[in-house]
Amino acid sequence: MVCIDMDIRRATLEDAKAACGVIRRSIADLCEPDHRGDPTTIDRWLSNKTPENVATWIGAAGNIVLVAIDDGEVLGVAAMTSIGHITLNYVSPEHRFRGVSKALLTRLEGEAVKLGLSELSLQSTKTARRLYRAAGFVEEPDAARPDDICMVKLLGDSP
Repeated sequence: MVCIDMDIRRATLEDAKAACGVIRRSIADLCEPDHRGDPTTIDRWLSNKTPENVATWIGAAGNIVLVAIDDGEVLGVAAMTSIGHITLNYVSPEHRFRGVSKALLTRLEGEAVKLGLSELSLQSTKTARRLYRAAGFVEEPDAARPDDICMVKLLGDSP
């Protein structure tokens, strides 16, 4: 992994279009193990990934949306709710395996600690499962969603 020089900060409404582009390209180009290249599945997955929706997520009370920036370019985007549910963690395809997703995840954990949360939860893709396991998340099967990869991490645990 080659780490790059980046700044991680709270996303602004002005970041919505670029962040949306990162999310869409990450899903289409990197999440093949999940959508298997099926156009219908990809279209369904991308259907709510619009600049307008991303702006709504950025502006919503109770959401923490972060962007990783280098030289004015959005490299990655991650988000969580104020109760510690991670809803996004995407990296631009050309910056994969350079520490962007891990850095965003580390920053989300720090935000969760500031909020006094004791754990984080998420629903992982097959593509990201290894990243989350390496960061100390464990799978916690959910009887209501047996096909989903539900994961949790108790804060203060180390991978």
